[in-house]
Amino acid sequence: MAKSSKNVAAPEALAVNAEIQAPMDSALDELIGYAMRRAQLKLFQNLISRLAAHDLRPAQFSALAIIEQHPGLMQSDLAKALAIEPPQVVPLLNKLEERALAVRVRCKPDKRSYGIFLSKTGETLLKELKLIAAESDMDATSALDSQEREELLRLLKKVYQA
Repeated sequence: MAKSSKNVAAPEALAVNAEIQAPMDSALDELIGYAMRRAQLKLFQNLISRLAAHDLRPAQFSALAIIEQHPGLMQSDLAKALAIEPPQVVPLLNKLEERALAVRVRCKPDKRSYGIFLSKTGETLLKELKLIAAESDMDATSALDSQEREELLRLLKKVYQA
């Protein structure tokens, strides 16, 4: 006796249909690292589009903010603060100097070392960039209320400061 296949889908068709309904990355939904990376991409894409008007990238903005907070810091300290390799700081600083946003000043005690400072132009631009970054951050996290945002920030700091 032959089975009627009118209302029964083949197992392969069910599997394909389930894949179409579920997001392609759903197998990774329970991984914190994956969720953090996806959130980071959303935040950075938003910030990148806003910084593009000033022909800057997030790393350059971050460098300016760190230099402002620690005037005279060394290139190696900036690399640590940005969590990048020291050789990667050189092209970043070259771009900031080309734009007259930062300057490297030779240190008196150690003539091989340079302290990094913001220029007046860099200080002025950074004030505007901080507002842009804050707006971008708020827009990209608009699905959260202020309490959720504070809690997320607290938890993320707990993860990366541990």
